[in-house]
Amino acid sequence: MPRQMVFDYVIVGGGSAGCVLANRLSAGEQNRVCLLEAGPTDWNPLIRMPAGIGYLVPGAGCNQHHFTEPQERLNGRRLFWPRGRTLGGSSAINAMIYMRGNCADYDDWEAAGNPGWGWRSLLPYFLLAEGNERGSDAYHSGYGPLAVSDLKWKTPVGAAFVRAGQSAGHPLNNDFNGSLQDGVGFYQVTQKHGRRCSSAAAYLHPVRNRSNLSVFTHSQAARLLFRGDRVCGVQLLDGRRILTNGEVLLCAGAIQSPQLLLLSGIGPGAELKKAGIVPQAHLPGVGKNLQDHLDITQVVEASAPVTFSNSLWPKLKTALHLPEYWFAGRGPLTNNVAEAGGFACSSRASGRPDIQFHLTAAPLFQHGLCKPGGYGYSLHACALRPKSRGEITLASGDPRALPLIHPNYLGANEDQAVLAEGLEMAREILLQPALQRYHKRWWSPDKPLKTQKAIGEFIARHAETIYHPAGTCKMGADEMAVVDAQLKVHGVDGLRVVDASIMPALISGNTNAPVIAIAEKAADSILQRQQKPLPAQVALEPE
Repeated sequence: MPRQMVFDYVIVGGGSAGCVLANRLSAGEQNRVCLLEAGPTDWNPLIRMPAGIGYLVPGAGCNQHHFTEPQERLNGRRLFWPRGRTLGGSSAINAMIYMRGNCADYDDWEAAGNPGWGWRSLLPYFLLAEGNERGSDAYHSGYGPLAVSDLKWKTPVGAAFVRAGQSAGHPLNNDFNGSLQDGVGFYQVTQKHGRRCSSAAAYLHPVRNRSNLSVFTHSQAARLLFRGDRVCGVQLLDGRRILTNGEVLLCAGAIQSPQLLLLSGIGPGAELKKAGIVPQAHLPGVGKNLQDHLDITQVVEASAPVTFSNSLWPKLKTALHLPEYWFAGRGPLTNNVAEAGGFACSSRASGRPDIQFHLTAAPLFQHGLCKPGGYGYSLHACALRPKSRGEITLASGDPRALPLIHPNYLGANEDQAVLAEGLEMAREILLQPALQRYHKRWWSPDKPLKTQKAIGEFIARHAETIYHPAGTCKMGADEMAVVDAQLKVHGVDGLRVVDASIMPALISGNTNAPVIAIAEKAADSILQRQQKPLPAQVALEPE
């Protein structure tokens, strides 16, 4: 690679959004497009194998290991925040759950001053991306590049969870992305023929041979380059310069996107000066408004081999299914482990679910960093719309230094109350006969939590992220907004941010599918196209 190159579009970050933009922008032969990814190519076979998630999240080969600053209301713990660092980004290491969120989430975005970001306007971009094996209807498309399917292999405990959820009063939901979100059921996943369909697999690999698309891995951006008030390129850690005649598109995620802006002099002026960085544009909201889904998990040891296990012999037995996976795309290795779940309303919910469940068919402790032997299953509950707000700040002006992550978990008392209700709802499901037949003993908590004080102490000791950071370059028109409704950075020409950091408020669900839809919409904005909003009768929930 030469020391200096010039393109029409330079995309920083080869993750969920960056791969979409690389595909859509390079579809026009006149556009010279460059995609920069700090990590390696996604060669690791465990990425394509869905059950490989158990090794990808705690591993370091294609994963940046972040840790938060000590969290005051979580007993001063520093929480593990893994983020994908490879082509496909976190879509290469996530649980593959295809979830859009609630239609009201996006209407709230629009009501907050972001025209064109309501549910009716954004649904066409979900449909543009989605290739669902169930086919097309008012809520789904079978023709997009992002493969969506039902799991090819499910554990007995997953089916037991769905029955137990219904016994506990939750309706059966066979499509969380349809007309209604609440209920319990199996999740659809981003897989094709039993293999992970990351953003790279869906959007990037099919077009890698385009002569106008250049993809560079192991290429970490150090700072943005300016010509006056306009961004004109990117300088890499090794000193190479990637210049643009058009735009730089920042797709590095909710942690790295604000970090690169700050390193480049875009952010709160006083903070920049303190870090020894010359301010280019005073934007006080850069790195602020950090939101995440905090998750609390209860773990049960199973009385029968109905789940995955961390013990050696069960692992060897699972490995015997490699030929079935490799040649037929079926069997246990196609399972995403987090196979089932659901949505429910706490007593504080305002018309839409504010709690999400994830049933993992494995005993999960500390993101898989701690692996007990034996069979077991875990039921997660997370609060979907946290009131707490944190921030990302610089540790120093050195681009090699990881930024400081201050989520401010449970800073708002309401978040604690909702999470506590979620824990109690989850326990009620675990106590239903359908799951009790597999119950050997409680692993965590190891004794009943009989008081609100005990529940609060358990949350403080054990709550963890469920990997959905967002909001740190929020979209809007107020003084804390970083980008406008076209995702252009306020006061800076030639620069857009396209990833989860632009979300004004965190959506009610998993974040990968929304980020891909955001990128599809951004591509149309950049190319000055627009999808037509769908009619209200097919775009909105009936209740």
